Amino acid sequence: MSAYVIDSQLFCDQFGTAAMRHIFSDEVTVQRWLDVEAALAQVQAELGIIPSKAAEEITRQAQVERIDLAALKQEMDRTAHPIVPLLRAIKQICDGDAGEFVHWGATTQDIVDTGTVLQIRDALTLIEAEARGLLDNLLQLAITHRDQVMVGRSHGQQALPITFGFKAAVWAEELRRHLQRLEQLRPRLLLGQFAGAVGTLSALGTQGIAVQEALCQRLALECPVIAWHVSRDSYAELAAVLGILTASLGKIAHEVYALQKSEVAELEEPFNPGKVGSSTMPHKRNPATCETVVALARVVRSIVPLALEGVMAEHERDKIVLQTEREYLSRLFSLSHAALVKTRAVTGGLSVRQQNMQDNLHRQRGLLLSEAVMMHLGEALGRQEAHDILYRICMAVFEQGGTLKEALLADPEVSQRISAERLDALLDPKAYTGLAGFFVDRVTAIRHP
Repeated sequence: MSAYVIDSQLFCDQFGTAAMRHIFSDEVTVQRWLDVEAALAQVQAELGIIPSKAAEEITRQAQVERIDLAALKQEMDRTAHPIVPLLRAIKQICDGDAGEFVHWGATTQDIVDTGTVLQIRDALTLIEAEARGLLDNLLQLAITHRDQVMVGRSHGQQALPITFGFKAAVWAEELRRHLQRLEQLRPRLLLGQFAGAVGTLSALGTQGIAVQEALCQRLALECPVIAWHVSRDSYAELAAVLGILTASLGKIAHEVYALQKSEVAELEEPFNPGKVGSSTMPHKRNPATCETVVALARVVRSIVPLALEGVMAEHERDKIVLQTEREYLSRLFSLSHAALVKTRAVTGGLSVRQQNMQDNLHRQRGLLLSEAVMMHLGEALGRQEAHDILYRICMAVFEQGGTLKEALLADPEVSQRISAERLDALLDPKAYTGLAGFFVDRVTAIRHP
């Protein structure tokens, strides 16, 4: 039995993905620490700080396959420290005295932070690739259904006609902004960390800056202006960006969920034979994937406060913050990636029930077009007077039945000003989608960020 769903054999792919689990696995975590230690040795050898042969040996041995992870775990428990046991393990497997030169001038958080940033960079690559695929799906939906008229709703009620392409274009533009946020976040987030015990690089004297800059360059990371040991604002920004990204995914999924309700039935998430909606009701076709996305979005949002807590770090080093990050970062990325993968699958195979969209346009017997009639009548009577008349007539239709057209023609204030033929034109949903098509075209014409 697994203690958490991301690692569960049964539920792991509902709450994560194999690719993201790999990035944050113990093996990759230790390998990234080793990558940083090896890169540090290499640049220090180039600068004449440590012997070249020592750097070569450290690099040769810096492979996670050479480390006994079970033994490493025992030493971490015994020492209550993550890196010292690793340094001892490296020393044991290095020839000669090469192991004495590993970690020269560094502090544990330099290695852990930089290793984590390398993992985050890989994780962001997965997130962005999936988000771009989702954006492609949304843009295709917008183009394909540019002119598919459907009910637009506000406050859960029928409001005015829109097109499904317009709805998809709204989703697409929102996702495009998230991709921009992710891109803008990178230079603030993907920083190397090499600053020494309290951030002043005191152990290396005047050579510290040269090592710091060369290390960051070798790892293809930004070089920080000053140590960020206790500056965790970029992690908070990361959590916030992924929080709002997954909130948007949750909104899309919930919209599909709502429009898949039997009484509406305008959309349906992909269905394949064998997918079961209920153990007792064979007819059910539940939006199970959408429900999962909404749940994932809620959990991701709950992580954001943890990241904000980390900004309030103490003094020049604070392990409390680091322990919190160790818990939430992999979870943040796993849940977010799962939500993206599932939303991409839903939008890629979405069933659009065009006939049901057409039928629902007339469910309220013309009331959907009350604004169109009001605006036309307002040209003769003034907008507010026209609103009062339409309100009185619409409420009567709503309570007593009949159609809006019949009620309008029976009202002398309206019938003397609008003919039956004109009413037919005003009550045509296809004629009252405004600039929906224009906005779809404008969104779909923009190139990917």
